[in-house]
This record gives sequence, structure tokens and C-alpha cells, in this order.
Amino acid sequence: MSDDHNLAIFRGKLKFKSNVSKIWGVFTLLSIITIVEVYLGITKPAFLTEHNLFALKYLNWIFLALTLVKAYYITWDFMHMRDEKMGLRRAVVWTAGFLIIYLIFILLVEGNYIFDVFDAGYVKFNF
Repeated sequence: MSDDHNLAIFRGKLKFKSNVSKIWGVFTLLSIITIVEVYLGITKPAFLTEHNLFALKYLNWIFLALTLVKAYYITWDFMHMRDEKMGLRRAVVWTAGFLIIYLIFILLVEGNYIFDVFDAGYVKFNF
């Protein structure tokens, strides 16, 4: 069970000698990413909050990217997806991807409807 690919992260660029050291390595990586997120969330640098890219501030894009990296490493190493067959990995990722796209679609459609209702003045009071 201790194959070389199971004891490596960053696509084999960083290898560990045992499972325990690999767990500590991934824990350290996730901790560093979390510390960066918390630091950016507390300080909110002006150069990241002044400009937008596709209606989101640069700071939000950084949070999204770091969250995806953390989710990948948690799933890949701690949930042992690296040991599964390609079909199961694709089924898990594609299902989650389609679900996220569907939920975003629902949010956009319903949000547009609510905006139209409030914009046209059909609501007599704001609850």
C-alpha cells in the first residue's frame, strides 16, 4: 500500500517517506493556505478590492481559487480518491460539477425573477 505515487503530492514533485509524514505535509500545506486566506480576509488589501473581474473583486477570485485547491487536496489525500479508479473519480467530480452548474443556473433565474418583481413595483411592501 505504500506505492511511491501514494506518498507524493504536487504531481510527484514532493515525496514523503511514510504515510504519517505525508499526512503532516498535506496538513502543513492546507494550514498555509488557510493562514493566507485568513490574513487576506482580515487585511483586505486595497489593490485586491478596488477592481473587478467578471463582477467579482480580485480578492474573491483568490478566495475561490484557494478554496478549490484546499478542496482538491482534502478529497485527493484525506478521502483517498487517488487510490480509486478513473471512472469513480470522474463520476464524483462530474456529478459535483453538474450540480454546481445547475445550482448557479437556478440562482440566476430566480434572482432575475425577484429583481423583475421588485423593479416593476408589484410588491406593495418590503418584507
